[in-house]
Amino acid sequence: MKAGKTTILTTAFFSLCFGFGMASAQTQDAPQSLEQLLEMVQSGRYADARENKAREARFRADKANQEALLNKAKAEQAELETLAAEREKQFEENEQNVVAVTQRLTEQKGSLNELFGHLTTAAGDMVSVVEASPVSAQYPDRAAFFEALIQKISDSAKLPTIDEIEQLWFEIQREMTESGRVARFDSVVIKPNGDENQQGVVRVGSFNLVSDDGKYLGFTDSRIEELPRQPDKRYLDWARELGAASGGLNAFGIDPTGPSGGSLLSALIATPTLEERWHQGGYVGYAITVLGIIALLIAIWRLLALTTVSGKVGAQLKNDKANPNNPLGRVLAIHEANPTMDTETLELKLNEQVLKEIPQLEKYQGALKIIAAVAPLMGLLGTVTGMIITFQAITIYGAGDPKAMASGISSALVTTVLGLLVAIPTVLLHTMVSSRSRRVIQVLEEQTSGIIAEHTEAELGK
Repeated sequence: MKAGKTTILTTAFFSLCFGFGMASAQTQDAPQSLEQLLEMVQSGRYADARENKAREARFRADKANQEALLNKAKAEQAELETLAAEREKQFEENEQNVVAVTQRLTEQKGSLNELFGHLTTAAGDMVSVVEASPVSAQYPDRAAFFEALIQKISDSAKLPTIDEIEQLWFEIQREMTESGRVARFDSVVIKPNGDENQQGVVRVGSFNLVSDDGKYLGFTDSRIEELPRQPDKRYLDWARELGAASGGLNAFGIDPTGPSGGSLLSALIATPTLEERWHQGGYVGYAITVLGIIALLIAIWRLLALTTVSGKVGAQLKNDKANPNNPLGRVLAIHEANPTMDTETLELKLNEQVLKEIPQLEKYQGALKIIAAVAPLMGLLGTVTGMIITFQAITIYGAGDPKAMASGISSALVTTVLGLLVAIPTVLLHTMVSSRSRRVIQVLEEQTSGIIAEHTEAELGK
């Protein structure tokens, strides 16, 4: 029993040692007896007490420091509040001074305010004019002057000088004067591929710019650019002649809407060529074109063939001996081969030969007739499909742009035009071929009737 109590006490002391002096126990050797354990616990308690006292002393010192910092911050806050009040008072005084100075400036300007208003309006109008005017290509930086003048007039603290007002009047007068002059100058021209070339430029008033090699130029964002697509050849020839001329009168295709954007020149340039119109017809247009080519080839071939046959038949009419190289000769050969045949049989044989010759004479006329009838129908088919595509686009994107809708309808109607362009000549060619063959057939029928009549008279004379 005593040994058990001793064990319990030993365990309790080890627990206390672990709780109060774990750090000391880890650094020192384990106690060898209860007396050593008791001494270690006692020394650990003293050490904790000293540490707690030192901690309390540090807390008291920190509290004093915090109070000092708080007092310092309060003092700084008071100084800043005083300074803010002084600044606010000074701001109010300055604001009153500004109002007074502005009032005095307004009184001193007097009627000049109305003048400055007109100057601002005139300068604002000229900014939009000179930015798009080809005159600025020869005299740059004019727009910057007008913008700076507007900014200066808008700033109530500054007034425009007499020189600036006179410069405004001068620029307005120069724009009017240069609009009636043809001038030549050198400048950098940007080619469609992006290259920059220094070359001569001819300015026709405030309307158009052309290069010395006869190309129309555009002026945008203070840059001179060669138009990627040029107008018709006659306009380019006139521009080339003007670029090479040194004086006198010269024909030239001028765009009167140049300063406002060059809409007329743009419309002329944007007008599709015949080849572009043809491509707008799409696959249906290509098919109609193929039919037209086939019809033309057939018509030319048949006209040449019938012309040759007509010549041979004409020669046969002048010759009593049958020549088998032509339809009439082959018909006459039947009579020569059967001179004693009865009239009815001979008539049947002659009619049979004529019937054999007719298909050769009317060869491929049916194809021409079919092409003349089918081409307009194919054109109508292309137009209908094109209109369907156009209306589908309108359904998706809306009809806010009438130009786009008109362009789609125009492209859809190209196939109808192609169909009519194929059908009308094909009808005429078919008529020519048919009339040529009918003349030959008529000769065959006349000669056949004459042979039968002569043969009948010969039999009756016997």
